[in-house]
Amino acid sequence: MSTRYIAIDPGANGALAFQPAGKPAVVVHLTRITPPLDALRDAIAGAERAVAYVEQVGGYVGKPQPGSAMFRFGHNFGFWLGLLAALEVRTLLVRPQTWQKGLAGSSLKGPQRKRALRDEAARRFAASGLRVTLDNCDALLLLDYAQRQGGAL
Repeated sequence: MSTRYIAIDPGANGALAFQPAGKPAVVVHLTRITPPLDALRDAIAGAERAVAYVEQVGGYVGKPQPGSAMFRFGHNFGFWLGLLAALEVRTLLVRPQTWQKGLAGSSLKGPQRKRALRDEAARRFAASGLRVTLDNCDALLLLDYAQRQGGAL
């Protein structure tokens, strides 16, 4: 049975990424283009089995944040977990430190780190012809991680 891996970066500027069998990867910016439920339905359409890898977020994202920002961040995370549960998609939570381990630039900090991750995602998904941005690079790299971990399920 073939498995479709779905990667979700639940951040405010997050994205959803997946790759249909034999086709290039698809990435959807979640706050600007497609309603989340539609994006998730598209990701699982035609798949025999779907497994979602969701970036596991905590209450701290590198620098102090106001409570309202942390609430919105947690809200997005819970929203995605609820959608996945409602659609009965197996869900695995992955800490950023886990999926980023060994990636070029993962030892950097701040904007330099994010640019290095974007460049790494662009390199890994060059054949897909995707426009890799700072907003979608985490979802793409999480998808790459999910595909490499797939045999461990």
